[in-house]
Amino acid sequence: MRTREFRSDTMTLPTDAMRDAMRDAELGDDVCDEDPTVNRLQRLAADRLGTEASLFVPSGTFGNQCAIGVHTRPSDEVIVAETAHVVDHEAGAAGALFGVQVRAVEPRRTPYLTVEEIAKRVRIDDDVHHPRTRLVILENALADGSVMPLSAMREVRALTRDLGIAVHLDGARLFNAALALGVEAAALAAEADSVMFCLSKGLGAPVGSLLCGSAAFIAEAKHVRKRMGGGMRQVGVLAAAGILALGDGVARLGEDHDNAKLLARLLADIPGVRIDAAAVDTNLVFCSLDETPARTMAGLVEFLGGRGIATYPPGWWGLRFATSSRVDADDVRALAEAVREYAVP
Repeated sequence: MRTREFRSDTMTLPTDAMRDAMRDAELGDDVCDEDPTVNRLQRLAADRLGTEASLFVPSGTFGNQCAIGVHTRPSDEVIVAETAHVVDHEAGAAGALFGVQVRAVEPRRTPYLTVEEIAKRVRIDDDVHHPRTRLVILENALADGSVMPLSAMREVRALTRDLGIAVHLDGARLFNAALALGVEAAALAAEADSVMFCLSKGLGAPVGSLLCGSAAFIAEAKHVRKRMGGGMRQVGVLAAAGILALGDGVARLGEDHDNAKLLARLLADIPGVRIDAAAVDTNLVFCSLDETPARTMAGLVEFLGGRGIATYPPGWWGLRFATSSRVDADDVRALAEAVREYAVP
């Protein structure tokens, strides 16, 4: 039985073209800046985002933490939404690696932090009791699959620029966000001092992320990457897949969004399933089930698994389904039909 993979777009597999490119990649020592394939990928990424330079790193978590290491010093404060990846999914690395204080703020009116919520928490005075705010971290797309409007990013950027505070953008699914907003990824990158995006999610590469910013920022990021243990040698064998991810991978993201919207519409028609289909912006679909003793979300996950449909266990957000190159419209319909079979006795 073929598994229909809805757990995450991190479950994508490299295409045959990627495998061929990896096999045939021209290689060198990247620590000496001599891997031509890595250099090409880094140039492509910087050009795509409109930045001066970029740096290939092993993962999105690594890229986010490397950026924190460049922007801050021990005892500085970082303002970030409490639902952000750097808070929920990076194992407390900012404190452990760089000695910074993370000020996690609950967004009240929107899924993202507004400029007003950030402004009232900034600390740049000389009060000896306070840490100094040095960095604001934004996400786009957000953990719930929604997107932060470009206008809201611009408001935050204007505030931080006036106060001399840096902005890092966790853009793990940056190209999904750009597609949903109808803008180029470079427009989002322009509102931050540094940007990280993943090659290994919806773009389909097996490994890697890019950290983008000014030439001076990337020069310092190379030092931090080395300190973190991320100096890599003939890594062009991985960068070769990333080059194709920036082309073909980006080009096909619209299919994932279409499948997510189709899934949301189908789930919305099932009695007992709660979902806001209109809120699906990217490739992530969140829903919940009106639970009974006989019908639970955990039970649904087990039921789906028995039919070859892979999903993560439910969390506080309910159930999450991710569309990617691993599934097509027929898989989406099979998932919805299986949910209906379970939810409707």
